[in-house]
Amino acid sequence: MSATLATIITQVQPDWTIRVYERLGDVAQESSNPWNNAGTGHAALCELNYMPEGADGSVDPAKAISINEQFQTSRQLWAHLVSIGALPDPKRFINTTPHMTFVHGSRDIEYLERRYEALKDQPLFEGMQFSSDPAKIAEWTPLIAKQRDSRQRIAATRIDSGTDVDFGSLTRLLFSDVERHGGEIHLNHQVTGLKRQKDGTWRVKVLHTVGRNSATVNARFVFVGAGGGALALLQQSGIDEIKGFGGFPISGQFFKTSNPKVVAQHQAKVYGKAAVGAPPMSVPHLDTRVVDGEASLLFGPYAGFTPKFLKSSTWFDLPFSIRWHNIWPMLAVAGHNFDLIKYLVGELLAGRRKKMAALRAFMPSAKDADWELITAGQRVQVMKKDAKKGGVLQFGTEVITGADGTIAGLLGASPGASTAAPIMLDVLQRCFPAEFPGWEPKLREMVPHFGVTLNDKPELAAESLAHTASVLGLPAPAAAIGANERREAVTA
Repeated sequence: MSATLATIITQVQPDWTIRVYERLGDVAQESSNPWNNAGTGHAALCELNYMPEGADGSVDPAKAISINEQFQTSRQLWAHLVSIGALPDPKRFINTTPHMTFVHGSRDIEYLERRYEALKDQPLFEGMQFSSDPAKIAEWTPLIAKQRDSRQRIAATRIDSGTDVDFGSLTRLLFSDVERHGGEIHLNHQVTGLKRQKDGTWRVKVLHTVGRNSATVNARFVFVGAGGGALALLQQSGIDEIKGFGGFPISGQFFKTSNPKVVAQHQAKVYGKAAVGAPPMSVPHLDTRVVDGEASLLFGPYAGFTPKFLKSSTWFDLPFSIRWHNIWPMLAVAGHNFDLIKYLVGELLAGRRKKMAALRAFMPSAKDADWELITAGQRVQVMKKDAKKGGVLQFGTEVITGADGTIAGLLGASPGASTAAPIMLDVLQRCFPAEFPGWEPKLREMVPHFGVTLNDKPELAAESLAHTASVLGLPAPAAAIGANERREAVTA
């Protein structure tokens, strides 16, 4: 998020001074690190939590379409940066990886079919296929079908235009371009104080963690993009807008294999359905990953709990985040989310054998010796006050801006980095209302369809998908074929 914001500012306002303070010895070591996230280019092509089933069995594609629209904005920005040389070879951060959804059991199969029917004719979901034929599913994803009980009813959807994104590499490349434009990246520098000054600027106190030297700098605008650490800094700023917000940390683990014989049998990101009471970020999925040019597979995530808000922070993060204004919303969230607490306790008590059983439910042929357990990044879900419930747990992204627009920060998790571009454009529009109209011509050059709902304009959607695919080295969108023909082709 911070790298995206800094990059956009260097393009629209190159005379501004940008300083980035990073607590660790390199950027992208927390949530953006490729092994701390699943690398899914979240476009709602395979994630069922963006299209939940209604009480009456109906499915509404609106949220899925909205997420896809946001990802298209990010694709347009990345394509522009590649075209002007600000980003190098796109293979260093994005690769084609089909996105699939896999379910079993009559009820989930019926739901998946309804979801497919609702999405298959949407322009941004062109090329989506559905099948309940085990042979076709085995062709799509051999590892999931191999050694599976033939009596089990299964179904899947697939769309070939999905992507795997190395957000760590992308972050480093973006910051490199910011530095080429005169921006300063200060590593091993921890922000320890944020205080509003009478002249309207922010006094930022920074500690050099290597030499233990302190310094201060005055800034006209501050963006707090510290992942799980953002809550504490925004609380420290004293802005009224952060009152009532709390954070609920959820840790995660993945199984990883780099065995080339196993990796070669699976080229897709395959998402299933979350367990009852599980948070959306815990949806099981078996993913192809490409990091530093090397392919591997991840399965997970397995949720856990720690009071830390970052992998490399303190065990006191959660208790130190409690304030008089957020304690009631946090208690209300605890009371309303017993299923989640029960789920997390179960995950904490699960040993390797139980974790392997979850993997084998997805991939029956999995061998214990091929898989190592790695710790993923911390996710801090937003808890905020609610007029009806007292407090609610939000599984999305929350942008906090001060009343005068001189400070902004980001809370929350999924879909996160995939929607960095539209979220940062929103930050600029909120915080710089006077300058924004003057930036729009440049922004429309960077994001040609900025402000346009592509899904409502099929020809424009096809044009945008084709252009960004060409520049980013991704395959061209699927050719338009009749919905009935497509369905018959994959269920025959």
